[in-house]
Amino acid sequence: MNLAIELTSATVERSGWRVVQDVDLTVSSGSWFGLIGANGSGKTSLLRALAGRLPFASGSCRVTGEELVDDRAARALRFGFSPPADKLPDALRGRDVLELVGGSIDDVRSRLGKLDKALGLPPLLNSWIGDCSAGMRQRIAVAAAFAGGHPLVVLDEPFNWLDPVAIFDLREALRDKVDSGLTLITALHDLGTLASACDTGLMLADGKVALVLDEDMLRAAAKDPQAFERQTINRLRSGSTAHF
Repeated sequence: MNLAIELTSATVERSGWRVVQDVDLTVSSGSWFGLIGANGSGKTSLLRALAGRLPFASGSCRVTGEELVDDRAARALRFGFSPPADKLPDALRGRDVLELVGGSIDDVRSRLGKLDKALGLPPLLNSWIGDCSAGMRQRIAVAAAFAGGHPLVVLDEPFNWLDPVAIFDLREALRDKVDSGLTLITALHDLGTLASACDTGLMLADGKVALVLDEDMLRAAAKDPQAFERQTINRLRSGSTAHF
């Protein structure tokens, strides 16, 4: 198995508190890894640390075989990362945001491929961020993660604020990117996407690993999504680390 990411005993602290504790996970190259958990479970902190936006307090973080736990700058260069949609500067246009990340807008759109249409980007390129709705900002923020052409991409709840058609189109385009070799890590609240689109995943509870979701488990989930949803919701309610 060719590993793109390997975390061992990874710990993240914020304001002196351990918000992620001793997390072990592996992500294979060219796969879609889904991270789920209740609000406050540590998902965002873990993804921000992985992508170099936060430091790791301890543990190991190997990216394509290289130990980078103490090198935030190197991690930031390895990953495409979606900025918070609500933090995009009002005084910029959509194209300005994408060009800041990836240079020429023509090059950016070429890298996006099917995501360009799935995200409905053409009419957003000349729109001022301050005039954009939450959903429009989200489309631009997701596109920014791919603007630089990184082979590793981290998205934190990319389907927030999108309508059902946009969610469907984005999910299909992301799966196509993964099937073409992209390694994708996403925090999700959408259990349907986790069951139908992700290859492997992890559930966090109180900053700790509550459940490892392997390929067999997610294949079974895709066959019986209602049972998977019921079991997962029960686990999320309890925050339990017991096995299904």
